[in-house]
Amino acid sequence: MTKPLKQIHLAAHFPGVNNTTVWSDPKAGSHIEFSSFAHFAQTAERAKFDFLFLAEGLRLREQGGKIYDLDVVGRPDTFTVLAALAAVTDRLGLTGTINSTFNEPYEVARQFASLDHLSGGRSAWNVVTSWDAFTGENFRRGGFLPQEERYSRAKEFLATTGELFDSWHGDEILADQATGAFLRDAKAGAFAHHGQHFDIHGRFNVPRSPQGRPVIFQAGDSEEGREFAASTADAIFSRYATLDAGQAFYTDVKARLAKYGRRPDQLLILPAATFVLGDTDAEAEETAREVRRRQVSGATAIKHLEFVWNRDLSSYDPDGPLPDIDPDLGEHTIAKGRAQVRMYRDPLATAREWRELAAANNWSIRDLVIESGNRQNFIGSPATVAKAINDFVQADASDGFILVPHITPSGLDAFADEVVPLLQEQGVFRTDYEGTTLRDHLGLAHPDDDVRSERVAS
Repeated sequence: MTKPLKQIHLAAHFPGVNNTTVWSDPKAGSHIEFSSFAHFAQTAERAKFDFLFLAEGLRLREQGGKIYDLDVVGRPDTFTVLAALAAVTDRLGLTGTINSTFNEPYEVARQFASLDHLSGGRSAWNVVTSWDAFTGENFRRGGFLPQEERYSRAKEFLATTGELFDSWHGDEILADQATGAFLRDAKAGAFAHHGQHFDIHGRFNVPRSPQGRPVIFQAGDSEEGREFAASTADAIFSRYATLDAGQAFYTDVKARLAKYGRRPDQLLILPAATFVLGDTDAEAEETAREVRRRQVSGATAIKHLEFVWNRDLSSYDPDGPLPDIDPDLGEHTIAKGRAQVRMYRDPLATAREWRELAAANNWSIRDLVIESGNRQNFIGSPATVAKAINDFVQADASDGFILVPHITPSGLDAFADEVVPLLQEQGVFRTDYEGTTLRDHLGLAHPDDDVRSERVAS
């Protein structure tokens, strides 16, 4: 029996200034002005994408005690941008990263419920934790939370916001102008939560929103992260770009759902993906090489090497050989606030491996960082890229992709105009939205569906 074709989910990530984007390109625009966000979102909606995604940083990252000026600087507040985008889009989902370590459940629940109302049911929350005390210095509580407790707080945070969302059932507002009765239930919004991390009670002041709850996203590759996603999330971000690694992650996470009484289709797996298009595959490959060299300047290469060496390497020539000194294994880190430093758990082994690669290929520091770093996932003509994306999804290595262009805000335009129509012709991507909410786009049930069914049955 032939396996039915899966429908591909596509989303777009507005990346800001970082090593993915080439902000110095003449075609690049502002990463702060609202016109850039509007152009990006409206292009994604024109292409019938599921949602737009905004990441969030709570502190400017530093290297050697200075702001790392090649990274995200000056990103506007996530909720402010998403609320503004709700007014200039009609169907596109609006997904934002909000930290569970340094916020409060009532505040976050109120913001997401409000966004869901303003957008007509298009809000989504990427639940993250903060892993370092450096970020916490921006907050009253500082780095109070031990790392082993961050998922414990995140789980209770998410459960508490769920209780707040559910404190309204959706039928409390009567608004009978003839009788003057506004509420059917005077206890609407009442809640009480008493737990390890939160002890709150009161009244939630935002009525039930169109989706009931925002769509929940989660990012995390650890054992705890995978379990957290399997138990509570609607979608999980994946960092795996190869087919074999993607299939292994997909199989592992989907298999965890059964223990929580969930089906495989109740959790979507969506890796981030970069792309470079050209009229031919050869042209795209040449453009991709140029893009990588512009993404990794000499200064960027030195900064990246410092993640591993944990030393000031500013005196080294990025076009010269790797340092012959070993990494500093001290407890301090020269790159504060950067999650990448956690990737190199054995700096000495990484340094040895990189020296061997550089010697074997006659690579400079910059060459090594370019060749060993993240590469464009999809490179080629529109037909080549469309086929590669479809092959990846049909092979159960993902359920779709969150696209990250290297030019903002116009970098998504060519994909929307040249690749999306090919996926539509293959019957694996929608030609129009079939629903109005983000849950509709993602094929997710409404949280109230079971309750509605019970009411009808009774």
